[in-house]
Formats: sequence, structure tokens, C-alpha cells
Amino acid sequence: MKPRRFIPLLATFFLLFFISASHAGSKDFGEYVVQWSVFPSTFLTPEIASENDLNRSRGIGIVNIAIMTKGEDGGLDTVPGQVEGKALNDIQQAKFLAFRRIQEGDAVYFIAQYQYSNAELMTFQITARPQGASRDLPIRFAHTLFND
Repeated sequence: MKPRRFIPLLATFFLLFFISASHAGSKDFGEYVVQWSVFPSTFLTPEIASENDLNRSRGIGIVNIAIMTKGEDGGLDTVPGQVEGKALNDIQQAKFLAFRRIQEGDAVYFIAQYQYSNAELMTFQITARPQGASRDLPIRFAHTLFND
């Protein structure tokens, strides 16, 4: 794949992260920060979904995870690693998430798709492992998506 194919996708994820705070969050682990966003796949344009082999459909959500490290200038830079996790519905049925690593230049992030029912509260249990780190970075958050 050509790296430029992910430029619109990366821009979309970061735009959604900053525009829709109710769908996004972060957790500080000292040296690392894990950021996440969750949104319906229908937020993506058909072209971006197609170019990135993502299903765009009602009832399919996207989880985006970025592992960041604090730079000397005070900014955050993404770092490589691994991400795994699951989403649990309100009766604790688990849906394991198949995260895919996306790298565009220096930017690295991880995306997974999952199925949901309208207004279903999902609790996400994610473990991020920065490359070369001595510990896992566990995050847990809940979110409800609605079909548009």
C-alpha cells in the first residue's frame, strides 16, 4: 500500500478526536499517554473506508488507539507497539478486537472494528504495549454509539 492512502484516514481520526470529546479520551502513564477515539464507521467517507479496507455500515464502530510519548519540546509523538483488547456489552458478552497497525511516516496508530446495536453501552478493555517498554498500559472506558 502506498503511505499516502492513509493520510485522509489519519486526518479523520485526529479530527474526530478533537471535535468529539464525548467519543475520545486519554490516560497518562507518566512517560506514555494512550489516546483513544470511538465512532461509527459511517463517519468515514465511502472513499476513505474503501481505500483502507474498512467496512462502512450502520452497526459497525471503529476504535482508534494511539500510544504517545512525551517529547522534549512538550509535545506528544506516537510510538510503535502492540494493542489488544475486547469490548463487552452490558451483559458482559465479549467481542475481541482485531487491531490493525497503521503507520504513516512517523505517525503510528491502531484501529479495530466491532459490531454494536443501536444505543448499546460497550465497555472497552484495552492493553497497549509500547515497543521496548517494561510494562503494559491498561485502559478501560465505556461508550455508547447510536446508528445514524
